Amino acid sequence: MKLVLDYLKQNQGRFVTELCEYLRFASVSAQPQHKKDLLACAQWLVKHCQQIGLDARVCETDGHPIVVAKTKREKNSTKPHFMVYGHYDVQPPEPLELWTSPPFEPRIVGKNLFARGSTDNKGQNFAHLKAVEAYLKTGTPLPCDLTFVIEGEEEVGSKNLSTFLKNNRKELACDTIVVSDTGMPAPKHPALTYALRGIIAFEITLTGPARDLHSGIFGGAVENPAMALSQLLAKVRDEKGVIKIPGFYQGVAALSKYEQAQIKRYPLSDAGLKKLVGSPQLFGEQGFSPLEHRSSRPTFEINGLTSGYQGEGSKTIVPSWARAKITCRLVPNQKPAHVRKIVCAWLKKNCPPTVRMKISAGHGAEAYLVSPTSKPAQAALRALEKAFGTKPILMREGGSIPIVNEFKKVLGADTLLLGLGLPDDNAHSPNEKFNLDCFANGQRMSAFLWQELT
Repeated sequence: MKLVLDYLKQNQGRFVTELCEYLRFASVSAQPQHKKDLLACAQWLVKHCQQIGLDARVCETDGHPIVVAKTKREKNSTKPHFMVYGHYDVQPPEPLELWTSPPFEPRIVGKNLFARGSTDNKGQNFAHLKAVEAYLKTGTPLPCDLTFVIEGEEEVGSKNLSTFLKNNRKELACDTIVVSDTGMPAPKHPALTYALRGIIAFEITLTGPARDLHSGIFGGAVENPAMALSQLLAKVRDEKGVIKIPGFYQGVAALSKYEQAQIKRYPLSDAGLKKLVGSPQLFGEQGFSPLEHRSSRPTFEINGLTSGYQGEGSKTIVPSWARAKITCRLVPNQKPAHVRKIVCAWLKKNCPPTVRMKISAGHGAEAYLVSPTSKPAQAALRALEKAFGTKPILMREGGSIPIVNEFKKVLGADTLLLGLGLPDDNAHSPNEKFNLDCFANGQRMSAFLWQELT
């Protein structure tokens, strides 16, 4: 391993330069005008993988291409086979006026590299590529076969990846999948994320009068859809933070003593969390800690409310409609179809007869859980400790990565979530950044991981 680790240390400057080149591609999958940027980014990535020494190709889909890169395999190889998943597409950079520097012109300040996609997900996934490069360029034998699958549609729901997995099931069959697209609580607190929350999304529209009405002439005689929607949503949760929809908590399991002990090792205090999010006071379901609130408890969140006049000044109307965008985060053992059914039924039952309701369904995904005591998980913890020089923690994360469930269903393999992002890296926000120490240690972690897994 000395040759590999020395190579990584000696080439950090070049790695950062290459990452900056990667980050200059405006690979925004949600915006059609960037289709050519996504293709150019995928082609750059293939060329880079080939220069490292991997067999790489661009795989066309009905949307944006998928990059597949593999170590050269011996015929009838009996080595274990692992897959590394990542994505080269990024979130839209807007609002641009909130960026300190242009989002696709990488800027280094101290130990931080600022650019859209730096932490989500180009920088994190690039760390794994550099680790493999160190093996290949030093002639150090890898104890396993590796396949990288790097897609261009993660930020828009991985629309074509499921079909790609099914069509290439034999080639991609593997023992374990590694994903670095989550986070760690602090630079000195590396983490293995062993659970993710699931999700259901939908949109509620209440319609009242056939058109906006004069609030002086008609107000008080007809229902105001904005008021009706506000009152309906207010019934969902009580003052203690408990969701009042019957059956909402069905299947939700309490954390084990082992998990509770891991929570106590989490370094971010409640005061630190309050400062991080900028709220005057934290709020959550009574009887649970803020960390449990955002990682192991289900939620009902209003993501957006729209109704009536939004322009400058006043306009005295009774709006004809009101709309809310909703997501529920789900935890292991909750079934998205069941939760969607009972939530929609409750909303329809409690909708007043003075308005008409329409519910439009959005995406959904189950929560993900892998045993933290499994052999692959324990191997990952050893690799993290060797790379970062400190004992890692186990944690649940509140976000959702729906594709990991698809990996399990199609390939039958569990996923190790080894995130390198920090809480203040501003993923999906202006001034996104990636800590360069996490980048370097992530490479070391990846280098150790292949030894530990075998």
